[in-house]
Amino acid sequence: MNWTNTPENLERLKRVRCFVLDMDGTFYLGNNLIEGSLRFYEEIYRMGKSILFLTNNSSHNSDFYVQKLTRMGCPATLENIYSSGMATAQYLNRNLPGKTVGLLGNQFLRDEFADYGIKVVDEDPDVLVAGFDTSLDYKKLCVFCDWVREGKPYIATHPDFNCPTETGFVPDLGSFMALIEASTGRKADLIIGKPYGEIVRGMLEMTGLPPEELAICGDRLYTDVATGVNHGILSICVLSGETHPEDLETSTVQPDLVFDRLENILDLL
Repeated sequence: MNWTNTPENLERLKRVRCFVLDMDGTFYLGNNLIEGSLRFYEEIYRMGKSILFLTNNSSHNSDFYVQKLTRMGCPATLENIYSSGMATAQYLNRNLPGKTVGLLGNQFLRDEFADYGIKVVDEDPDVLVAGFDTSLDYKKLCVFCDWVREGKPYIATHPDFNCPTETGFVPDLGSFMALIEASTGRKADLIIGKPYGEIVRGMLEMTGLPPEELAICGDRLYTDVATGVNHGILSICVLSGETHPEDLETSTVQPDLVFDRLENILDLL
């Protein structure tokens, strides 16, 4: 299915040298590849193009994603992965070097920060970071909210409200942020992940390509597609995850191209 196959957008698609792919809901659901994803990966490389997996999901680190994709039969390497957790760590080192971090996040994100030399502390941190914490408990939430009330700088890795799974959706960081705001009266001072600029900065550095030679593909209008719209990158929405056709009728964020799944893009290449 292709909704907006204008000659201009089709020409832009053919100029793409790197496809920037969301993961959850775009390439796989939970532990299952979406039909045709592996064929898409293989054909893109056969054409002499490349792929970068760009995920807002900060509940795992880059090593985890490489291992997961490898188990699925996709020969990804660390050079193929860029996450909101990585982008957040780079932002901290660039703008707040040496500052200690109070983290709402699981062990994978702690490990990611440790790889970047960032010290996570349990008492009196300099800066706060909220990630997608799948180990969240009430005590941890209360402590983090206390820190937010103290007025410490508060950064969020990404804004997604839900994370798609094989059986539906689970609450993601955006829903945690709404709870924190309801309790403390504060929004995050900065959000790093899609559709915001910090993760795009890192993505461009990783690919070494200008925006006009990239396409960003994902299942969410307010993150994946908005990233393309906001930063001059060809935006492709796939209907294999969060977005349904009826959502496109009412959304103020409109993709350049729409497909049922990644594999269908090959028909126009």
